[in-house]
Amino acid sequence: MRVVITGGAGFVGSHLADRYLADGHDVVVVDNLCTGSLQNLADASKNARLTVVQADAAEPWPVHGNVDLVLHFASPASPVDYARLALETLAVNSSGTWHACDLAERSGARLLFASTSEVYGDPSVHPQPESYWGNVNPVGERACYDEAKRFGEALITTRVRRGSLDARIVRIFNTYGPRMAENDGRAVPNFIAQALAGQPLTVYGDGRQTRSFTYVDDLVEGIVRLAARDGARGAIVNLGNPEETTIAAAAEVIAALAGVQLHVEHRPLPPDDPTRRKPDITRARELLGWEPVTPLREGLTRTLAWWRKARSDYST
Repeated sequence: MRVVITGGAGFVGSHLADRYLADGHDVVVVDNLCTGSLQNLADASKNARLTVVQADAAEPWPVHGNVDLVLHFASPASPVDYARLALETLAVNSSGTWHACDLAERSGARLLFASTSEVYGDPSVHPQPESYWGNVNPVGERACYDEAKRFGEALITTRVRRGSLDARIVRIFNTYGPRMAENDGRAVPNFIAQALAGQPLTVYGDGRQTRSFTYVDDLVEGIVRLAARDGARGAIVNLGNPEETTIAAAAEVIAALAGVQLHVEHRPLPPDDPTRRKPDITRARELLGWEPVTPLREGLTRTLAWWRKARSDYST
């Protein structure tokens, strides 16, 4: 099978590239490296079945030949990045998604679109099932990401209904693990970087807001299952951890695992920051036989080990 992964040099995309290569497939990565890094593909690049195309996925894709699966993961995904690259985020989730649909239809390939739990906004329904329409500010500071993903979903579902496109959508909840960028701006990399530097951990608000922390290997397994599932044309599936964790609790665990005393610096909540996140994963369980299996402490231990090694390698 020949797999095209946009954003394949990013955090999740590079783990997907590793997985499909390990499974014996040919992988084409399309990435303009605006938030990704070729260092994330250091191991994958040793495999002759990997091709890297440095290009903007918001523009027509320079991908030729047979394609069996398209994974459209190109997009800034952290608040820091999509604030800095707001127009680019809108473009890659609109024009880029259009190009993804075109390539999949031309090739007779399956398409899997990486959406996000942010389509639910600051939810008034808890936990969030796929049937929930969300509570999103369409003109707020986060709209460049939230509404871009919602448009991508609307485009794909419309083309599925009106044509021959075989596409499915994954709504990804908070994912962490090796290869997250230190300047990512999200809770886990922020806390790890601060803990290892002996700095106070920055907690926005009172820390009682919750997230659904999913280890990246568990997420990849769910994505691979959804992409391979026959009869899932048009499916929309939450992938996340139904174990709800407060930001304050995550800070405590990371400080303990890093072996430092917990010191917290509180700052105001950013605009439209969601107060609760917890996916309803009934559909993932029934359709894919999937649920996360990595406990938070175990996943954070692996992540910290990778972080320490990466810092050591960088300094030598």
